[in-house]
Amino acid sequence: MAKHTVTLIPGDGIGPEITSAMRRVVDATGVDIEWEVVEAGADVMEKYGTPLPDHVIESVKKNKVAIKGPVTTPVGTGFRSVNVALRKALDLYTNLRPAFSIPGTGARYEDIDIVIVRENTEDLYAGVEFEEGAPETLELIKFCAEKGAGTIRPDSGISLKPISITGSERIVRWAFEYALANGRKKVTAVHKANILKYSDGLYLDVARKVAAEYEGRIEFEDKIVDMTCMGLVLYPENFDVVVLPNLYGDIVSDLAAGLIGGLGIAPGANIGADAAVFEPVHGSAPKYTGKDMANPTAQILTAVLMLQHLDERDAADRILNAVMAVLAEGERVTYDIKRTNTGSTEGSVGTQAYADAIIEKL
Repeated sequence: MAKHTVTLIPGDGIGPEITSAMRRVVDATGVDIEWEVVEAGADVMEKYGTPLPDHVIESVKKNKVAIKGPVTTPVGTGFRSVNVALRKALDLYTNLRPAFSIPGTGARYEDIDIVIVRENTEDLYAGVEFEEGAPETLELIKFCAEKGAGTIRPDSGISLKPISITGSERIVRWAFEYALANGRKKVTAVHKANILKYSDGLYLDVARKVAAEYEGRIEFEDKIVDMTCMGLVLYPENFDVVVLPNLYGDIVSDLAAGLIGGLGIAPGANIGADAAVFEPVHGSAPKYTGKDMANPTAQILTAVLMLQHLDERDAADRILNAVMAVLAEGERVTYDIKRTNTGSTEGSVGTQAYADAIIEKL
């Protein structure tokens, strides 16, 4: 049996509770994992002067695989997001967000099986911005006018939307390779190239060129983002693997999570060429800290993605089947699941008791 060293970032808020539940479930499978625990987030600001100490990044670089709980980004410190900083430092260019139906969650749909692949490093989220009224902003506005690029009101704040051939090619290729490796049939590239001809237009052109290399193996289509959103709600069965630039990917992945019951059961991963950081999508919910109430399903399903990445397929399947069995029975579930299904939280169990129920099914 292979041994793995995995960086574990418990996070803050409910993070330590749900990562503890996740860790107990993973350990119960018998997979040989050595957990290297490192701290990040608001709780370490006083000790290190930063929510993301250098040793955290170094641990992930060394081990190449990390799993983290939700992390609160301190307000007013100059840090936009610990999650974003990790992605940039490690070039985790792929955000993987599977959305699949699990009976017992109370979701509106019962047959969802969609994989969202989101570009993670550029687009509007690259953070190239110009503040309203700043001299460089006025200079940019003047430059655009002189070059005939368009008129921008002088009292505007400006965010640039860089989309590169490099970034587009590697994310679309990643989506096609994922489809091949996981028995998927179709990749849909999402864009707004009818309006944004030089950014989304470039993305679409690159996507079509990459798709041509997989012709006969993986079906390909492209869709405008607004039509995609409507289609996901009306005909979700028409989607398989969906690959999107950063901003659209953020929005559409949350829409897909809504189809399966919400962020509380939505796993996620950020993957690059040299490292991968697995994290659920939801926040740190500080008001529930220490109350043993939080639903750890998303964190546990995120561990399933991690185990698949580590090629521990048997353990991943066992955890997934155990989660599905406990949710389908609907007895030993957390308050949010119980309330969704019965209208009452009576009979619900805590975070750790829910994990115990999963462990019993392994």
